[in-house]
Amino acid sequence: MGSPAFSVPALRALHAAGHEIAAVYAQPPRPAGRGQRETPCPVHAAALEMGLTVRTPARVRRETAEHEAFAALELDAAVVVAYGLILPKAMLDAPRRGCLNIHASLLPRWRGAAPIHAAVLAGDAETGITIMRMDEGLDTGPMLLREATPIGPRETTVEVHDRLSEMGARLILRALDEDPPATPQPGEGTTYAPKLGKEDGRLDWSHPAPALDRRVRAMTPWPGAFTALNGEPLRVLSAEPAPGGGAPPGTVLDDSLLVACGEGTALRLTRVQRAGRGAMEAAAFLRGTPVPPGTVLG
Repeated sequence: MGSPAFSVPALRALHAAGHEIAAVYAQPPRPAGRGQRETPCPVHAAALEMGLTVRTPARVRRETAEHEAFAALELDAAVVVAYGLILPKAMLDAPRRGCLNIHASLLPRWRGAAPIHAAVLAGDAETGITIMRMDEGLDTGPMLLREATPIGPRETTVEVHDRLSEMGARLILRALDEDPPATPQPGEGTTYAPKLGKEDGRLDWSHPAPALDRRVRAMTPWPGAFTALNGEPLRVLSAEPAPGGGAPPGTVLDDSLLVACGEGTALRLTRVQRAGRGAMEAAAFLRGTPVPPGTVLG
C-alpha cells in the first residue's frame, strides 16, 4: 500500500524477493501535465509494469465494502509506505501479522506527514527508517526495526529521501523474514511533522541565514523555497550562508545575490528560477536580469 516514488523501491524489493503480492493499493489516478490527463501514481505504474493487481479506492476509512474486500485477501501482512489514506481498525487488524509501516524517521521523532522535510529543516544530525506495526494512532505503533543515517551538512530533502527509500526497502524485507519482537515507542522525544503547503517554502528574511539555508534545502524539490523580486516570485533552488550583513533583512548586498538576513547574517543565492523560466545558476541569471545592491527581496 503506497503511492509516491518513495514507495516504489519497497514494492520492487518485495517482488524481487519472491513474496506473493496479493494486491497493490495506491491512490487513484489524477490529472497531471499540461494536458491534465489521468495519470497513475508511481506505485500504480510500477505495479502494472510487474503485472500485479492494483486497487485504487478513493476512500477506505468508512467504506465497509473495501474493508471486506481487504479482509478477503487473507493476508499474512500488509506493507504500508506513504499510502496517503488513513486505514481503519478493520483493515489494520485484517492481516495475520498486521500492517507494517515503513516510516521515514527515527520514531517517536517526526511522526506525521513530512518527516524528511522536518529533519532537514530542524538541522537534525541524523534521521532514519522505522519499521512499525500500525495502530489507530498517528505513527504511534510499536517498532520492529530502526536504522539511522546521518544528514550531511549540505544535503537536501530529495537526497535524504532517496537514501531512506532504499533503506526502507531493505529493512522491510528483514522485518518480514525475521519477524522481530515489537517494542513500544519511547514516551519522550515525540515531535510532529505536519503536512506541508506552498507557503512553507516562503523565505522570511528576518530569520538568520543558517535557518534560511536549511529551509531552502528542506523544501527542495517540493514545495520549493521562494521569495519575490520586483513583485514577481523567484524560486531559490540553492543557497549558502556567506559573510555579510549590516542592512535590513531582504536587502541585496552586492552584485552576486548576497542577501541580508536576520541577526546580521547573509545568504548567497546560487541557483534560482523565475516563473515560467528554466533554472539558472545565479551568474547566468544576473546577466539577463541585473539585481543591483539595494534591491529588496520579499
